[in-house]
Amino acid sequence: MVAKDYPYYLVVKRVNCSLEVQTDSSNIHPAKEEEPCNKRVKPLSRVTSLANLIPPVKAAPLKRIGQTLQRSISFRSERRTESVMPPRPWTRPAPPANTKRRNSKLWSETFDVRLGHQMLSSKEINRQEAIFELSQGEQDLVEDLKLAKKAYHDPMLKLSIMTEHELNQIFGTLESLIPLHEDLLSRLREARKPDGSTERVGHILVDWLPYLDSYNSYCSNQVAAKALLDHKKQDHRVHDFLQRCLESPFSRKLDLWNFLDIPRSRLVKYPLLLREILKHTPNDHPDRQHLDEAINMIQSIVAEINTQTGESECRFYKERLLYLEDSQRDLLIDHSRILSCHGELKNNRGAKLHVFLFQDVLVITRAITHNEQLHYQLYRQPIPVRELQWEDLQDGVIRLGGSIRGAFSNNERTKNFFRVSFHCSGQLHSHSFQASDAFNKQQWLNCIRQAKGAAESAMGVVGTSSSDPEPPPSPLSPQGLLSPATPPLSGPLAPQPKKKKKAWTIATVTRL
Repeated sequence: MVAKDYPYYLVVKRVNCSLEVQTDSSNIHPAKEEEPCNKRVKPLSRVTSLANLIPPVKAAPLKRIGQTLQRSISFRSERRTESVMPPRPWTRPAPPANTKRRNSKLWSETFDVRLGHQMLSSKEINRQEAIFELSQGEQDLVEDLKLAKKAYHDPMLKLSIMTEHELNQIFGTLESLIPLHEDLLSRLREARKPDGSTERVGHILVDWLPYLDSYNSYCSNQVAAKALLDHKKQDHRVHDFLQRCLESPFSRKLDLWNFLDIPRSRLVKYPLLLREILKHTPNDHPDRQHLDEAINMIQSIVAEINTQTGESECRFYKERLLYLEDSQRDLLIDHSRILSCHGELKNNRGAKLHVFLFQDVLVITRAITHNEQLHYQLYRQPIPVRELQWEDLQDGVIRLGGSIRGAFSNNERTKNFFRVSFHCSGQLHSHSFQASDAFNKQQWLNCIRQAKGAAESAMGVVGTSSSDPEPPPSPLSPQGLLSPATPPLSGPLAPQPKKKKKAWTIATVTRL
């Protein structure tokens, strides 16, 4: 049965709920019934897709700037006029907004895996894939750095959205990194044969890697750059410009900070890329010796940059501490060069605190705004790490002052607590903290345990925790470059995982 064979249709009238049959031999399409004036129509742009309900996942273990999805979908039944209508003529749907996607290419998809009449071995194909990934990564990096300058820096300067001084603080030495990576990309392309294969890259890397010292100033500036960028986003002109860029296809749904953080992410990836090439390089290959040398070089370079970045981060936060009394000032803070970890915690009353664990002292603060900038006002007297004791508290019950009692009527609020205590003037003082989840709680405990172990080792004393008789674990292997807003035990250079909560900002005690 098709509509054209039966030119009859039914119209449901809500007034008397009766059916009226109408015939129209000249036009089989009925006139549209007028919609009720109170009908609600939800625009398509506000309908949340199922894909958006999946929390973002970040492969990098250092970053925790994830966003929790707070929107929910509700379905409401609405009274609507029902009608039996013939099918409407088919029309092509409007194309979705174009978002620039970066194609992922493989060497085997770009070049022939046969050299002459001989098929390459799987090991050699994997080696060529690893070398090709190194080259493609350089090309992507150069494109992103140029995009950051052309689409963000230059327009904001020309439109006076930010001053030149502010832009120099935020972008740092980013522009100087472009010719650096263009040089490596050019060398890798020159080493590629006409058939697409590359015989050796080790000697190229050994000669080029020392130039990465220029990353020292760029990475050391990232903490201050992120703080200034977050502050400038409060300006409606800056916010509007960045939002328009985010919604434009060229951004690939990445915000400005994603582009500014790409060099750091690339830097910490070099050891992995070189190890992958070495993994598929035969022992008797002439490139193997240079690859071993290049891996040692990049590890040393990243470790040095990591150390300087950590010291820069430590100075940044020390300068933003506000003291209510002179008695709160402590030489241990002034002499600290390492910020082991820091982040937002809650006390047993639910108040939000920002806690800093420097190498020799624990500082409890409250985040405040002073002179339109974020500062940290000391909330309690600083606690020397060598006198610090810590305890992992069980979920649902909090130990306070030696007694056991439920802290909250709602059991959900008593999870993820730990306590730190110390003796001062013959009296025991303690603070109970609640982490955002079990993972962050464990990271805080690991960070405190490691700092405590380092302090006791320096004093020649072997100490234990009140809740864990085992000695402190060995220091973490140095992996990571700092990124502002990172989880506990995150090193300054390491990549970071995307998590739902963004309360943590951490840097590791040990460096890459």
